[in-house]
Amino acid sequence: MAVPPSRESGPEVRALTVVDAEGIVTGWTRAAEELLGSHAAHVLGHPDHRPEPHHRDPHPVALRLDGHRLRTAAEHASWVLPLGSTALRDSVASILEPLIRHSSMAMWVCDTALRCVWRNEPARGMEQRVLRGVACADIARLQRRVLRDGTPVIDAGVHLSSPDTVVDRTLSASVFRVENVHGEPVGVYTLAIDACRSRTGERLALVAEAGARIGTTLDVMRTARELAEFGVSAIADYVTVDLVESVLPSDEPLERLAGTGPGIPVFRRAGSASSRPDIPLLLWKPGEVVFVPPDSPWTKVLATGRSHVEATMGLDTSDWFDRDPMRAAFTRRYGLHSMMIVPIRARGETLGVTAFVRADNPEPFTQDDLCLAEQFVAQAALCLDNARRYTRERTAALALQRNLLPRRLSGGDALEVAHRYLPSGVHGGVGGDWYDAIPLDDGRIALVVGDVTGHGVDAAATMGSLRTAVRTLAFMNLSPADLLARLDDVIMRMNEEDSPADCESLIGMGATCLYAVYDPTTRRCVLATAGHPPPALVAPGGAVAFPELPAGTPVGLGTGAYEQVTVDLAPGSLIALYTDGLVETRHADIDEGIARLGAALPDPALPLESICGIVMDAMVTGRAHEDDVALLVARTRPS
Repeated sequence: MAVPPSRESGPEVRALTVVDAEGIVTGWTRAAEELLGSHAAHVLGHPDHRPEPHHRDPHPVALRLDGHRLRTAAEHASWVLPLGSTALRDSVASILEPLIRHSSMAMWVCDTALRCVWRNEPARGMEQRVLRGVACADIARLQRRVLRDGTPVIDAGVHLSSPDTVVDRTLSASVFRVENVHGEPVGVYTLAIDACRSRTGERLALVAEAGARIGTTLDVMRTARELAEFGVSAIADYVTVDLVESVLPSDEPLERLAGTGPGIPVFRRAGSASSRPDIPLLLWKPGEVVFVPPDSPWTKVLATGRSHVEATMGLDTSDWFDRDPMRAAFTRRYGLHSMMIVPIRARGETLGVTAFVRADNPEPFTQDDLCLAEQFVAQAALCLDNARRYTRERTAALALQRNLLPRRLSGGDALEVAHRYLPSGVHGGVGGDWYDAIPLDDGRIALVVGDVTGHGVDAAATMGSLRTAVRTLAFMNLSPADLLARLDDVIMRMNEEDSPADCESLIGMGATCLYAVYDPTTRRCVLATAGHPPPALVAPGGAVAFPELPAGTPVGLGTGAYEQVTVDLAPGSLIALYTDGLVETRHADIDEGIARLGAALPDPALPLESICGIVMDAMVTGRAHEDDVALLVARTRPS
């Protein structure tokens, strides 16, 4: 768009009114007051106004009235009604100029030939500064499109080169069509702003990008590394993230520097990033202990919870260097000159500190830079706190689970048994899968696997309660079907004793369960299931079968009516019980997983530990398992 000088010819029309789509008068100029004799206070906000003349010499006024419709993206129409003339320049300018006189946005009104008939002062300045060549052609294309189809263009990016900078810039342009009373186009209205001069837009874009790039996992170290890397890409040349010991627990207590008191704070380096390959990610590597001397900026930030900025940092201007020779040497060697230290705070607690440093960038950090850095760190702090809480709960659940699962299993003289257990590898955390082998009277052995609904500490605790309940019921010599029915009833009674507010605690989750009893005398195995996948039976020759068991509802729902099935097991037969984490993923259903398990089961004569390893490698290795995986394998002994 080559913007020509404004056309100054034509009669000047000042009498103007504006009416919205409902007929309400929303604009009434002083010239209209003088022409028609009605004050704006008596007209604005009223529909279908018919003013009575109040001239010194009352007489009818003959007017020529044209209508021009202004349409926005929301299709809200307003009518500009110039009284006495249809000139586009004057009619549009009369209503818009009082409203936009002080606007910082560049604004143009052009006719259907794209000749400029009105523009404001920011538009004149933009024409002189940056609008030329390709940029004008791009805007003209937008204007012609809007004239053709009437659809407004909102916030279109127009790239341009400016003579006052070597950096490419972007113009944000919006174009609207102006129509007359008949809906015919009479011109276009164009708004533009230099997006690269908008610090607010820049900051919002960076903050949005930080939200997408920081905290992609529930891993503390990775989140800290993402914060450091984003800080380098956005505002700094060198960034370090140091966390307090409670966020990065270690089996080894932190050792303090010789001669320092117990009040000297220490951190662990969690993340660092550098824009220059010659600036190493030291002084400390990730995971190593980081010491800070007393009265240093790190100490003050940790104590006060407020950021610290040294716009000009140097050995002569920063007195704390005398007490920190390692950082002083590092600063001198790599030319670090400006620094910000921002506390990492979440839920009223300081989790650590982030240091932003400049070396190559000669500009010192400003207050705007600090505000931006604090927004980055605030987002990262919430992610770090979530990761810490997740890690704590997972650690507690794993510890509880280890204590509740059997440490050693014995099949007595009837069965050889082996097992494998693999906690969930995704964010859901530890589940409530369990397994057991229970010696019964007369040499019989009960085998059981179960899966509690949910994850975390509650699921692990529920698992412990259910395992204890199954063992207790097993010693009552109940059949598998009767045992599951009694287990369902027990859980329901325990649920009823819980308060309504605590209905999700412990037993309130329910579980699936498979219970089997093998009698070595008859070589028969009796099985019943409560919503659990069937076991795999491997004959001595290697044939694999999955017996069809009557479906039963999970225990804990109070609707359990279970049936059992009896199968014969020859000497050397293998029976494999498992939880659905072994055979089910979000990408494949359980039937497909059971088929894969059947193909993965090896020669039943192999050592049971080897069989467990082969099955786990085939079913789990190479994918992130979404759920806990439990596998219990038993082999009948020879006669």
